[in-house]
Amino acid sequence: ADVAGQTQQILDRIDALLAAAGSDKSKLLKANIWLSDISTWSQMNDVWTGWVDPGSTPARATVEAALARPDILVEIMVEAAC
Repeated sequence: ADVAGQTQQILDRIDALLAAAGSDKSKLLKANIWLSDISTWSQMNDVWTGWVDPGSTPARATVEAALARPDILVEIMVEAAC
């Protein structure tokens, strides 16, 4: 998948993990996002913006980094309250 597709896959997984923990995206406190190529930021951001709750956007840092494998284009880590 491209950056947008990988971002959506990750956010779907985050939704599932938050639900399993008794939380949801409205309780996000912080997000760190790593992109293998920062020029793809807008592709990731379009998906991210459509996913987050408008009144509950967390603090976020997005940086370019060498990721574990060449096929991984984006990684996202979030912290949320329960």
